[in-house]
Amino acid sequence: MKPIFQALTRAPLWGAVALLVACAAPAPVVAPANDPVTLRVNVFRGGSNIPIYMGLEKGYFQRRGITLAMQFTPNSDQQRAGLAAGRFDIAHAAVDNAVAMIEVAKNDVIIIAGGDGGMNELLVRQDINKPADIRGRTYVVDAPNTAYALIGRKVFKNAGLIDGRDYKLDPLGGSEIRTKGLDTPAGAATMLNPPWNFIARDRGAKSLGRTIELYGPYQAVGAFVMRPWAQANASALERYMAAYIEGCRAAQDPAQKAQVLAVLKRELKLDDRLTELTYRELMLPGSGLSKDCALDLQGFKNVLALRADIEGQWGGQAPAPEKFLDLSYYERALKHTMP
Repeated sequence: MKPIFQALTRAPLWGAVALLVACAAPAPVVAPANDPVTLRVNVFRGGSNIPIYMGLEKGYFQRRGITLAMQFTPNSDQQRAGLAAGRFDIAHAAVDNAVAMIEVAKNDVIIIAGGDGGMNELLVRQDINKPADIRGRTYVVDAPNTAYALIGRKVFKNAGLIDGRDYKLDPLGGSEIRTKGLDTPAGAATMLNPPWNFIARDRGAKSLGRTIELYGPYQAVGAFVMRPWAQANASALERYMAAYIEGCRAAQDPAQKAQVLAVLKRELKLDDRLTELTYRELMLPGSGLSKDCALDLQGFKNVLALRADIEGQWGGQAPAPEKFLDLSYYERALKHTMP
């Protein structure tokens, strides 16, 4: 079988890659139930996309009249700018990016669903034995002021180190790029998620801990959209979320493990060992996929608390999480899913 995103292998990583239908047109108009619609979905490369891959593999999107135009982003800055500019419709990434869009860029964004609980690991070069050893070195990040970068900065802060004074931040981009960043002596540490954490280990990196061990419950990847787009495209968004939830269930179904492994191997271009390791990470309670890819409210509260602590947002006191959430699309979609 050909890869779902075969076209992606022939396109630059930083390019917007169309799947099945090109999507240069403006955002779609309101789509009544079952009317065909193309949705532009922007993601990072990695195992967290397995609900989408399985939704496509099983035909869950197609039977709801949805064609996906997938885009792979090189970094959070471009993803945030692209969503705000209407270059795509739905983003799946660390939900702290949505918080940054709302609080820093003042964009009208809503978080609509969860995904996973933070499978990232703090990976370091062989000569680093503890967080304090990064003094005078470089912490390689996606963007310096969001998500997983903040977790590393918190770990180093607890070790008495302050970025800009005791170590440098180097915003290289997504996990695939950061994996290569550890190959240079300057890149001493980074946060990586599957399969890139395992690839980095194969290249000699070692782990100082996973997100859930370093910081506790954490809402990592989730889905977020512009509020006006969601209001204008509620039917299409709910149909998308129903297919996404069913894809999440299929990915977590032990009876479908062989198919999930085959899809991961094909889409991420992994060998059997890395595919199995990535699958196991996705299935881990607490840090892997959540049930039905629901949002973990406590994990999201911790996301806000981390931003308040490290970035000094809101005077150091995290606000109520409801400000950033609209789970009504997810909740309505959940009622129309198949078991």
